[in-house]
Parts: sequence; structure tokens; C-alpha cells
Amino acid sequence: MLEKVLKCNKKRGITRAQVAVEKAAKIEKPLIIAVGNAPTALIKLDELMKENKIKPELIIACPVGFVNVVESKELILNHNIASIVAKGRKGGSNVAAAIINAMLYQAFER
Repeated sequence: MLEKVLKCNKKRGITRAQVAVEKAAKIEKPLIIAVGNAPTALIKLDELMKENKIKPELIIACPVGFVNVVESKELILNHNIASIVAKGRKGGSNVAAAIINAMLYQAFER
């Protein structure tokens, strides 16, 4: 799968995160999308949701950084979809993973 993503992103000149979101849109099961690093993934997700090509059950939006980070998180907040968004420039994969872990701990007894 990773090889296909790498080949596709280089050929099309887009980020791996964007290609991964496009591939997720083809999954015909309920989806939880968690983004911890790439604001471009949230931008692509917003685009695909507007085109009715994907409708996740939950979005966890935690990219960290400066370029398009705040703006990409705000795009997600504009949709009527359950979301957990780390507002501002803070976040990261570790934050997204911690949110998922906390949800799993609440859902299942240890």
C-alpha cells in the first residue's frame, strides 16, 4: 500500500497525506480519520467531504506546525461531523494517538 501511495504522490505532485485520504474515501465502511501531522490531509478531507465522496463518523484533527495548520483545522470545524480538534498550532501524532487511546480505554474494560 505504501509503495502505491509513494508512486501516486510523486506522479501527481501532491502529498502522501492527500493520496492516503483519497484512498480512505474508497473504503466502504464507517471511518474514523485521525490526522496528527499533515494539514494537507485535512484540506483534502474537506474537499472530498464537500464533494460527498467521504463522510467519516469522526475526525480527529491534530496537525502541528505553522503552515496551513490553523486554517486546515477550521475547515473541519465547518462540517457537521463529530470531531475532536486541537485548536491553534499545537498537536501532533502523539496527541492524535493519545486521543484514540483514551477513547479505546473508555470503550473497553481493561
